[in-house]
Amino acid sequence: MAENTEVAPLNERIITRAIIERYMARLLDCIDLDVAVVGGGPAGLVAAHDLAVARRKVALFERKLSIGGGMWGGGMMFNEIVVQDAGRGVLERFGVRTEPYQDGYYTADSVEAVTCLGAQTVQAGARIFNLISVEDVSVREDRVTGLVLNWTAVAQSGLHVDPLAVDAGAVIDATGHDTAVVHMIERARPGSLNTASGRIEGQGPLWADRAEQTTLENTGEVYPGVYVAGMSANTTFGSYRMGPVFGGMLLSGEKVARQILERGDIRR
Repeated sequence: MAENTEVAPLNERIITRAIIERYMARLLDCIDLDVAVVGGGPAGLVAAHDLAVARRKVALFERKLSIGGGMWGGGMMFNEIVVQDAGRGVLERFGVRTEPYQDGYYTADSVEAVTCLGAQTVQAGARIFNLISVEDVSVREDRVTGLVLNWTAVAQSGLHVDPLAVDAGAVIDATGHDTAVVHMIERARPGSLNTASGRIEGQGPLWADRAEQTTLENTGEVYPGVYVAGMSANTTFGSYRMGPVFGGMLLSGEKVARQILERGDIRR
C-alpha cells in the first residue's frame, strides 16, 4: 500500500482557538493551589515533581522563557554539571545518566538533566507556567496565602497593567540568588523573617563544600506559609554559593517537598 504523504489543510482559527482554550483551562485550574513554586531551577523542579507525585495540586511559575535556572549553562557555558553521591541518586531517579569522574564525584550532561527534570515534573501532574513573574504576595493576617502574578513582558516593559492572584496553601521560593519572594516579604514586613536578624542575611562568596551542606540545613519555612529551597535558602540565611555543583539544590528540592507534606497544613 502506498504511503499517504498528503498534508491535511490547516485552519489558523482552529490553531489559535486550541492554544487559547487549552492554556486558559490549565491556568484557571491553578487559581487555587496546594503549593505554588516560584522558580524553575533544579530545586524548584524537584520540589514540584515530588509534591505532584504525592497528589498535591502544584504549579511552578518561571519568569524566564526557559526552565532550568543555572543548570543549563553548566560551568561557564561548558554544559556539564557535577554532583556527589547523594545528588547522583536524585538525578538517576529522574532518568538522568551520570558518569563517575573521581571518588565521590560524578558528571552529567546539563541539557539532559534539565530536560529530564522538566519532562518528569510535568508528567507527574505539576503545571509549569513560564514567562510569568511574581510581583507580590497575598496575605491573611501574618501568613502568605498566595501570589500576585503578571506577565514578565509587562514587568520588563514597565507598563502599568494590574496583576492577577492565585491562592496557595504554601509557597516555595526557589528563585536562586534573587530570593524574589523573600525580598517581597522583607520589604512589607521588616524584621519578620525566621533568620538571625529577621532580614535576608545575604549570599557569601564561593565555598562549594560548605555551601552544599548549608543548602540543606537552610531549606525550610522562613515566614508563615513561605519556604526557601536551593540557592534561595543560602542567600536568605547568609551562607555561601557553590558554583556548578548541583547535588545540594536537588536534595533541597526533595527536602522542602517532604517538609510541606509532613506539616500537613496545606489544603489537600
